Amino acid sequence: MGLGWRGAGTLGKRTEGSRYLLVTLLLLCGFWKAHTQTDDWKSVYYWETGPWGRCMGSNCGPGGSQSRAVWCAHVEGWTTLHTNCDQSQRPSNQGNCFRVCDFHKDLYDWKLGAWNECVPVSARTFGAPRPFTCSGGEEGIQTREVVCILKSDGTPAEDAICEYFEPKPRLEQACLIPCPQDCVVSEYSPWTSCSKTCGTGLRNRVRSVMVPPLFGGVVCPNLTEFQSCKPGPCTGPEGMYSLRIGPWSPCALPQTRPARQAKRRKGKGQGLRERAGVKDPETRELIQKKRTRNRLNRQESPFWDIQVGYQTRDVTCIHRNGSAAGRILCTQRDQLLIVQSCVLPKDCKVTDWAEWGPCSKTCADPKSPTGSRTRNRQVLQFPVGEGAECPPLEELESCEPQGDGMPPCATYTWRTTEWSDCRVDLLLSQQDRRRSNLTGLCGGGLQTREIYCVQANAELLKYLDDLREKDKAGQTQRQQKPSVPPLLSITFQITASRPVENKLCEGPIPNRSQLCQIPCPIDCEVSPWGAWGPCTFENCDDQAAKKGFKLRKRQITNEPTGGPGNCPHLVEAVPCDEPSCYDWKLVSLDQCIPNDEKTCGLGTQLAQVQCINSNGETVDRNLCSSAPAPEPVPCEVPCSRDCVLSEWTPWSTCSQTCSSKTIEGKQMRTRSILAYNAGEVTAMVVAWITVMEGLSRVPKFPELLGGALCPNSSALQEVRNCNEHACTVYHWQTGPWGPCTEDSSAASLNTSVGVRASGDGQGPCSMGMQTRKVICVRVNVGQVPPKKCPDGPRPSTVRPCQLPCKKDCIVTPFSDWTPCPVTCDAAGNAMKRKQSRKRLVIQLPSNGGQECPEVLEEEKDCEVPKVCPGFRWKTHKWRKCQLVPWFLRQDSTGAQETCGPGLQTRAVSCRQLDGTQADISECLKFAKTMPAITQRCQLPCQDDCQLTNWSKFSSCTADCVGVRTRKRALIGRSKKKDKCKNTQMYPLSETQYCPCDKYNAQPVGNWSDCILPEGGRVESALGMKVQGDIKECGEGYRYQAMVCYDQDNRLVETLRCNSHGYIEEACIIPCPSDCKLSEWSNWSRCSKSCGSGVKVRSKWLREKPYNGGRPCPKLDHINQAQVYEVVPCQSDCNQYVWLAEPWSVWKVSNVYLKENCGEGVQTRKVRCMLNTIDGPSESVEDYLCDPEEMPLGARESRLPCPEDCVLNDWGPWSRCSLPCTRTNSRQRTAYTLRSPSVGRQCPDSTDNEPCSLNLNCFNYFYNITDWSTCQLSPNAVCGSGIKTRMLDCVRSDGKSVDLKYCEELNLEKKWQMNISCMVECPVNCQLSDWSTWSECSQTCGLEGKMWRQRSVVQASQGDGRPCPPQMEQWKPCPVRPCYRWQYSPWSECRVEGVVCGHGMRYRNLSCFVSDDSGNGEGSLVDEELCSSLELSVDGDKEISLKEACTLPCPGECYLMEWSDWSSCVSICVKGAGVEFGSVQARSRAVLAQEPENLQLCPDQAWESQSCTGETRGECYEYKWISSLNSTRPLIWCQRSDGLNVTGGCPPVNPPVDNGSCDSPCLMPKSFCSEAGVCMCEEGFTEVLSPTGQLDQCAPIPILEIPTAGDKKGDVKTSRAINPTLPTTNQPGRSGRTWYLQPYGPDGKLKMWVYGVAAGAFVLLIFIVSMIYLACSTYCAKVHRSLKAQETDTNGTAVWMGQNAHEMIYTCPDCQELAQTSSSS
Repeated sequence: MGLGWRGAGTLGKRTEGSRYLLVTLLLLCGFWKAHTQTDDWKSVYYWETGPWGRCMGSNCGPGGSQSRAVWCAHVEGWTTLHTNCDQSQRPSNQGNCFRVCDFHKDLYDWKLGAWNECVPVSARTFGAPRPFTCSGGEEGIQTREVVCILKSDGTPAEDAICEYFEPKPRLEQACLIPCPQDCVVSEYSPWTSCSKTCGTGLRNRVRSVMVPPLFGGVVCPNLTEFQSCKPGPCTGPEGMYSLRIGPWSPCALPQTRPARQAKRRKGKGQGLRERAGVKDPETRELIQKKRTRNRLNRQESPFWDIQVGYQTRDVTCIHRNGSAAGRILCTQRDQLLIVQSCVLPKDCKVTDWAEWGPCSKTCADPKSPTGSRTRNRQVLQFPVGEGAECPPLEELESCEPQGDGMPPCATYTWRTTEWSDCRVDLLLSQQDRRRSNLTGLCGGGLQTREIYCVQANAELLKYLDDLREKDKAGQTQRQQKPSVPPLLSITFQITASRPVENKLCEGPIPNRSQLCQIPCPIDCEVSPWGAWGPCTFENCDDQAAKKGFKLRKRQITNEPTGGPGNCPHLVEAVPCDEPSCYDWKLVSLDQCIPNDEKTCGLGTQLAQVQCINSNGETVDRNLCSSAPAPEPVPCEVPCSRDCVLSEWTPWSTCSQTCSSKTIEGKQMRTRSILAYNAGEVTAMVVAWITVMEGLSRVPKFPELLGGALCPNSSALQEVRNCNEHACTVYHWQTGPWGPCTEDSSAASLNTSVGVRASGDGQGPCSMGMQTRKVICVRVNVGQVPPKKCPDGPRPSTVRPCQLPCKKDCIVTPFSDWTPCPVTCDAAGNAMKRKQSRKRLVIQLPSNGGQECPEVLEEEKDCEVPKVCPGFRWKTHKWRKCQLVPWFLRQDSTGAQETCGPGLQTRAVSCRQLDGTQADISECLKFAKTMPAITQRCQLPCQDDCQLTNWSKFSSCTADCVGVRTRKRALIGRSKKKDKCKNTQMYPLSETQYCPCDKYNAQPVGNWSDCILPEGGRVESALGMKVQGDIKECGEGYRYQAMVCYDQDNRLVETLRCNSHGYIEEACIIPCPSDCKLSEWSNWSRCSKSCGSGVKVRSKWLREKPYNGGRPCPKLDHINQAQVYEVVPCQSDCNQYVWLAEPWSVWKVSNVYLKENCGEGVQTRKVRCMLNTIDGPSESVEDYLCDPEEMPLGARESRLPCPEDCVLNDWGPWSRCSLPCTRTNSRQRTAYTLRSPSVGRQCPDSTDNEPCSLNLNCFNYFYNITDWSTCQLSPNAVCGSGIKTRMLDCVRSDGKSVDLKYCEELNLEKKWQMNISCMVECPVNCQLSDWSTWSECSQTCGLEGKMWRQRSVVQASQGDGRPCPPQMEQWKPCPVRPCYRWQYSPWSECRVEGVVCGHGMRYRNLSCFVSDDSGNGEGSLVDEELCSSLELSVDGDKEISLKEACTLPCPGECYLMEWSDWSSCVSICVKGAGVEFGSVQARSRAVLAQEPENLQLCPDQAWESQSCTGETRGECYEYKWISSLNSTRPLIWCQRSDGLNVTGGCPPVNPPVDNGSCDSPCLMPKSFCSEAGVCMCEEGFTEVLSPTGQLDQCAPIPILEIPTAGDKKGDVKTSRAINPTLPTTNQPGRSGRTWYLQPYGPDGKLKMWVYGVAAGAFVLLIFIVSMIYLACSTYCAKVHRSLKAQETDTNGTAVWMGQNAHEMIYTCPDCQELAQTSSSS
């Protein structure tokens, strides 16, 4: 109970109202029930089950078992022992199940039910109210049933079976319920005139339905509004009665008397028989023919059964209140016709359907297996009168071919001709095309082919047809071996198929162009010439001839295309004397050995030699036995006092390659002085020495004698002749190889091939022979006799070759003749046409094959039919006018028996255009509307005036001049009657002005595209070609249509204005200009003189592209006008070498008196030379040589004195062994040239230095460069090229050195130096030819256009010219007048001679002309101009020129005619893309004339229909509009197209029109409050104008109010509340939310609340105390400061503050103070 009480108390505190009390009671009941259940311990435990496990079993289907977990749980969620739960209620943990196997997928499936009606979501939500407003539609939910069934019988099964294979489909889906659409009506029409001219009448105004009510919308309001009117009092008696004529009765046959008819027939028959008896046979035959002709003219056709009957109508007198009265009360002006002839209506009768015709599909086609078939029925009786029209006479249905062995349908496929030759010039830019020499182009190119369509299985179908014909003829023998289908035999011989029209082929069109490759010829590259060899015999085996040759050779460094025969000569020869085949070669000289075993002085050097042949190869020494061996070379070892000379330098390069009388080749070598000799001592010097030494006698020292003297400077240089042979160089020169000619020995093997080769068609067929001319040529002279050249290196003049196969021309068979369309002129004569056929060349002849035929296209005249096909109706003469029987009309006033209105008929037959009889069904299909077979007629009475028909108008002599007339005359007795002579009533002539035909021509429309003259070929129907050199730019013409009007501003044919329909004007299509660059500059020098570098060449931009020319390649990103090409290059490290001249003579700085020795300086010149195979040849700039290897140009050293040891120059340093470490060293050596005297020593002949990395010891490794750009042949534009990279040997200090350093270390070379690459070809965009001009978009009018298109055959690639944007062109059509049949407006309802009743209204069918621009309805013209048109109005072939109508009687209330159909309106949500269809409506409003008859008015009517097809309506919005310009504001509903309507505007918060808001609340988010003030909706605040009116509703901003102690992002948000709306918040807390809740989850106050309350209480006591103290201190002062103020007895003081605010203050002690003051 405590729990329940506390809950009730809590809810009671926080809720209010009876609704919450009910909820509280329900909760109390729940709590009480839960509380009572807890008293029983069993109720807190319950059984819990887990999900069923997988179905297990040995067999598929039912019988499986599955298990699940079962446990006991406490209500609080924890698991407990099973014994705590009721065992009797324990669920089973085992169950039977259906074990699903894979084959059940074919047995079971989901069955999907239909979606139910869309139910609003709000209707499914408990307690949720439906929204009051509907915005675009209400969200709903549709449900359906989904069950798992057995497919065989549809019985339901467990869902788990189907869920095993496929998830259960959804049971619900969202849907949209359209909002109710209220009825929308138009504005009222103007008020009608008063229904009476006097007295009290009615005025009416009406409106029509524009949108019908849909989806439960508001019904339509009244469409008519009435208003009484009183034009004035009536001066006489008001007409109360009027005659009313009724409708005609149905047509019926007259009820004649049978006896009288029989009598008449009997008498008539006897008379005929009597008359027939008196005629002879010839007369009877003539009578029979006449009867037959009359029967044709009469309507006796079996298709028409015309019976003339009669019909009547009633005439009654009607009172204004609608009641009938006697005829005598109504006055009758004219005689009324109450009976007339009519055609008895008969419905159309047709036969039963005939059998179905054959199926149009007579073959098997998997892609389109169905065809169509028709069946027909014939007309037995055409409709007559108002009878029902005929139903369709032809029926169509789909069908499939029946029967076994159905042949396959013809299939079509694309075929192609062979590819044309590869052409590079098609890829050239304009700049490249201007070059004069375009021969030798290679690389990437373009080749084209033609495409045509053929029947793919023509051979198979022919075989099947032949087989079928044999079966029919019975010629097939079972014993005979069956024929082999052509599919098996066509592999032996391929023949070209017959081309058919391209439109028969489907699928993608094969490419008509492709890129191709012309292999670029590889030029022969040869090495420089080698040195001249020795003089040798031509043939060392035959040395009889004494003539010899010196030869020099060069090698092929790059093998050319076609073999080495295309290289220049590789051997040159000069004649010489004393030839030899073998000779000794000096290898080296041994050390000089003095003679007579002396230590110095003259001696000899032995020569080390080898025997070599003329090629320089070492051979056996015995072969040189005939040649004298080299003698020992004399030499000298200098003594200690002799002059010492260096070794001779090598011989220099020969100055000339040959010698003549004026030119000789020279070589030079030099040597230098290393030490001077000792000079001879004079007697005075000797004496001086003796004295100084204290000798007793003059010594005789051999040292005092002088040594061998140094030679003079000329002896330090030697010159010898070289290349002494004459400058008469001979070589063999070869001409080009001739064509490959047939070898007679293999002629039988060469055959002509007609089958198209699968590749390039150049396969070898046999071997042939090629010859060339070989001559001996003397350099700089010309041809000489062959004996001048050596025979050994003579090239061959004949070589075998492979003959390509002959290829014959292959053409397709001729296509079928083009069809001959039969066209007829206006006279019905067939016009002559031509038909053609073509064949295509699919393989061109080559290599001497059969040539192509000259005739590829044939043309002939079409056979013109005798009769132009077509059918027409032929009308026969009208029969006699048939009157209503006299006994039916004899009671009519003024009726006469033999005259009056009647009906006449005529026959109609079907004829061909030549007049021959045809079946009437042909005219029903192909002819125009059938002419009328009945018409009204009038038999004149005796008193009637009879006239002839009008004659034709007389001819006019000239246009616009004079008049023309037509006449008619009176007939018979009418000539004597006076009334007939009245020319006013019966004019006998008519006159009119002659037509004035003046025509005015003027241009109309825009100018067409600029169109080039028709010079290019037009794509034929049999073959599609790739665009060739067709003119695409230049001068063309543009066209503007001309229009011709007559004097009445009516459109006429342009021929009337002597115009062909166009104005032509020249125009220019600018030609595209490609990007133009300069030629390539020369390659720069390689950036490195040793190793791998780069070389550069560039192009400069000369002209940018324009008009769609080829774009420029990617320019340098820094300089936008330059294109660079950078490739790696390799420089030979030995191509530039330092050459040092011999050292100069020593310049000794301190010369001894007796010796030329001591410290001195030597200098020499060092130059950088270009190195060739013969040695350094010419001097170049020093920077090209390696500066590190530059020899010294000067050296300082000590010049050895006599008797000193003399060494030669140091040799090269030895190479440091790797790896480079300081423990290793390198050395250089020298040897002794002059031994020292006794007592003197030689310096060390060996010099060592440690190896130091990157100083004198280096590591070497390979370095690979980056790939170059793709390099093409010079004659190639694109295609296959080569990318190269270089291998560089790099020293460890980063310097590139000669490759030999890396090669000596045998380093691994694992890189590929060349790879193939492709340069994208600049393929220009290729377009197809312009198609033929399309049909005119309009058959007439001003805006007709003709179009032609072209398509992209090959899109541009690379830097090719892009496709132009113009893919289609148009030009105007010749302006033709638009003629059409058009109804005139309906006439007034005509009721004969009475005021009201049933009558007829009429309209005419006239011919109108217009320009089809939509401006105006056009102009009326002669009907002859519409004679060629089908008789129809706006597509409706049922012409209706009259219809029944009703003229209301005075005072009658009636329905108006149907209004026009409203425009189509889309029921949609604007901007949301949701649409519920389109609809249009029409209505009939009520018109009233008498106020007393309003209760008798019929109900208004409306009807609607859906809009389909292109008549889809607009999506409109409706909104309230107000006018502020009047004293009383007007408010109405307006559609978004500006049309004022009633209905459709939203009912939510509409503007109030009852005057509650003085100014309507038209601002967005505003509404009129109950107080009559414009207010803003929630979330918006009012912004008022200076006059106090609402100006706008501004959104209230969101305020961010930070609280104390908040951190970054800790912001409380307060949103303003509309102050005009009621709120449940407490005062002072508007817009704020408590974030500290005072109540805990148990409903009790939290502890901090008590603390806050205690603090607040203490603060309140403090404030009261302070107020008391303040009051007691200042009350006296306050009292004295009151001036002119009142003090009441309660102690309340009132005074005015500084801002004139009235302030009231009350103090408890002021009363006593006041009393004291008053007493004083």
